[in-house]
Amino acid sequence: MRIHRSRAAALAGVVGFVLALTGCGGAGSSGTGTPAASGTPTASGTATATATAPAAGPSGTDDPAGAAGPTPTGPDGKGQATGGTDATIEDAYAYTHPCSARNLTVKVTSPQGFPATVRVVTVTNNGSSTCGLDFHPAVGFSAKGSHLGIQATPPEGLGGAPAHPVRPGATTYAAVDLNPSGGGGPVADEINILADPSHMPNADGVSLPLATTGTVAKPRVGLYHFTARDSFDTL
Repeated sequence: MRIHRSRAAALAGVVGFVLALTGCGGAGSSGTGTPAASGTPTASGTATATATAPAAGPSGTDDPAGAAGPTPTGPDGKGQATGGTDATIEDAYAYTHPCSARNLTVKVTSPQGFPATVRVVTVTNNGSSTCGLDFHPAVGFSAKGSHLGIQATPPEGLGGAPAHPVRPGATTYAAVDLNPSGGGGPVADEINILADPSHMPNADGVSLPLATTGTVAKPRVGLYHFTARDSFDTL
């Protein structure tokens, strides 16, 4: 099922996150608490950038369509339940155990089959237990190392479960439309992401290069879902 609850407080936190990233510089800046990032095009033509905290485990599968490998049951009803007895891998465990940035791998892709203005943020849980994320990441943009002062707007009227569960080894997706209306605006070459604005400090944000730059005007971010298409449908 879709997940919806009031997020006025989280949206206020997005503004603080955006301002805090102003002085972060590029993805490889030192002394900011932001993991280094790199971007390379894949063989299929999909551009991908990745950031992993120093203590994170191996990254998950980067599948823009969200179709590779088994995925866990989540609030959107996708994936298969494990049927196991370990409470730490059940969805309910995530409601009281937010994800740690050190256990996450964050990427951004320019997936095929989506509008040219759309990028997809992927977050993989490298930990051994299920953890909870906010219903969407906080997303801002930079150009040549300077923050543009523009943040992506999430859907309105959110409510529902206390968190978005991500089971061990699973990847969740959040679509971002840089320019839904096709209007004029500054050109971004970097995206700034805080995976869980409700529980993570600004220092846990990552700055990733956009392999394909894009004009930013009234950007929007979708809800986390276990496929990129389902997240895109919430924009």
